[in-house]
Amino acid sequence: MTDLSKFAGIPSPCYVMYEEALEANLQLLRLVEEESGVSIICALKGFAFWHSFPLIRNYLSGATASSLNEARLIAEEMQCEAHTYAPVYLEEEFESLLFYSSHLTFNSLSQWYKYKEKALSVNKKISFGLRVNPEYSEVTTDLYNPALPGSRLGILVENMPPHLPEHIEGLHFHVLCENDSYALENALKAFEERFAHLIKECKWVNLGGGHHITREDYDIAHLIEILKQFKARYPNLEEVILEPGEAVGWQTGVLISTVEDVIENRGTKIAMLNISFSCHLPDCLEMPYKPAVLGATEPDENSKNVYRLGGSSCLAGDYIGMGDFAFNEPLEPGDLIVFDDMIHYTMVKTTYFNGVKHPAIGVVKADGEFILLSEPGQYEDYKKKLS
Repeated sequence: MTDLSKFAGIPSPCYVMYEEALEANLQLLRLVEEESGVSIICALKGFAFWHSFPLIRNYLSGATASSLNEARLIAEEMQCEAHTYAPVYLEEEFESLLFYSSHLTFNSLSQWYKYKEKALSVNKKISFGLRVNPEYSEVTTDLYNPALPGSRLGILVENMPPHLPEHIEGLHFHVLCENDSYALENALKAFEERFAHLIKECKWVNLGGGHHITREDYDIAHLIEILKQFKARYPNLEEVILEPGEAVGWQTGVLISTVEDVIENRGTKIAMLNISFSCHLPDCLEMPYKPAVLGATEPDENSKNVYRLGGSSCLAGDYIGMGDFAFNEPLEPGDLIVFDDMIHYTMVKTTYFNGVKHPAIGVVKADGEFILLSEPGQYEDYKKKLS
């Protein structure tokens, strides 16, 4: 039976990040940087635990933003300029984005031509790029697949000019999601088949995110080799960039919740929690996927204590719909339910639907000390979001 006593004294609900696990991920990513000669930057859309940005800065080459808020957070907390990309830029934000960015990538030629004059007038060096669509992806969930027919993300090869537009120095693509190095190898082949003539004119290329580098079974040696080979084929490139987010925060923490009630509906036992899957673990519904729960197993014909886990919002589907969980003992109000691997693509997607209470955020230092970083103001935060 899993011992949950180590979570005693930590508020519930609470996201808890383990700094030692984060640093282990960063050490591995730094090894890939050094061995392959590429730059690895942290994508805030997947990991924005900004308390850890000073630590990340010690290992990685920067961070990537997809909004003005992310770019500003990078500048203030990681103390560097952002690699910025967004599907569209807003006129009222564009000058500020230039201020916070070292690299800025456009999703379309029309966006580049719209902002070109303003982009070139800024009194600092910014490297501009274009996102392209290599029309290849091994992502199996359509919601996360940027290369589907009709995608709004990236420029197709037939819509690109024969040469890079003047002042464009790089190309960017992003077609991976939780993929391995072999998926990247195949994506690179598609990228080169369509855009090799333009890659030869670039100063840099950005291979996007979705690289599951810190997953236990990831083939690090293969990744390093294909990156070396790619760089060797294009000696003109001054920089090759990878921007994982999930790999930075992979397996670095948990979400602690509490059973508030247990109800039964014609043989289905439902443990009602003080968190919401819709509001606090939205990827469980979007992907969808079934997270691991500490101390729980997959039920079988011999399982006695089988429960569905229900969220606290009014959404009818606010429960783990990918299956139930078996526990060693019956669940009762007050029991802790701890969801594993909840630091990436969770906190960045939370919402205030129904005005539900948000989890606190804390960190466990390398010496085991728990530090509470924030407890959302709840009502004021909720009210401020509305009008």
